[in-house]
Amino acid sequence: MDEQITKNIEELEKKTGLKFKNKGLLINAFVHRSYLNENNLAQESNERLEFLGDAVLELVVTEYLFEKYKKNEGELTAIRSALVRGKNLSEIAQELNIFECLFLSIGERKSSEKAKGLILANALEAFIGAIYLDLGYEKVKEFIITNILSKVEKVLEEKLYIDSKSELQERIQEHDKVTPHYRVLKEEGPDHNKKFTSAVFVGEKQIATGEGSSKNAAEQDAATKALEVIGS
Repeated sequence: MDEQITKNIEELEKKTGLKFKNKGLLINAFVHRSYLNENNLAQESNERLEFLGDAVLELVVTEYLFEKYKKNEGELTAIRSALVRGKNLSEIAQELNIFECLFLSIGERKSSEKAKGLILANALEAFIGAIYLDLGYEKVKEFIITNILSKVEKVLEEKLYIDSKSELQERIQEHDKVTPHYRVLKEEGPDHNKKFTSAVFVGEKQIATGEGSSKNAAEQDAATKALEVIGS
């Protein structure tokens, strides 16, 4: 195992105020399968911990939102989805400097930002799984509240939990009895840094355009702008 990466994991442990009893479990949370394949190692990757951490994260977030916010089931589900989605977890993992804690193959270290984002989100879930196993529910709850649920006010203020495409479709169908559709107008940039421009149409009428690093992100942006057009 790389000594520098091991030191980075120890720094993460200190930064988060955690003190693992089982250091092997802590390290295992950051072992990607590509590293094992590249080095012909027989040990377990972090995938099982990721599976556990995903479930623990959803439980803690669900419990917190249920107790704190008197909203209906649909709103709570949307807010939870915004908090536990890969993009949000990836950003939090970057804040915690988790990429420097990962045992990765050379190829994965050079992969696209999108691929790295997924690896980071999965590693954060694996770390959560390891915290739960080693330190128990109250400690992992404390970690999740501090590092993930601290973002809930931003999600609410910026309405990041709203799925603009779904809302636009609902409103257009109610008013015009048709379903809006999307078309990619432009795609530019290298594979690791794509930029898409998409337009949303009602029938043959273009309502708005949007941009994003993926087709879905561009469509969501176009839908958000279309809602503003409809609102005005």
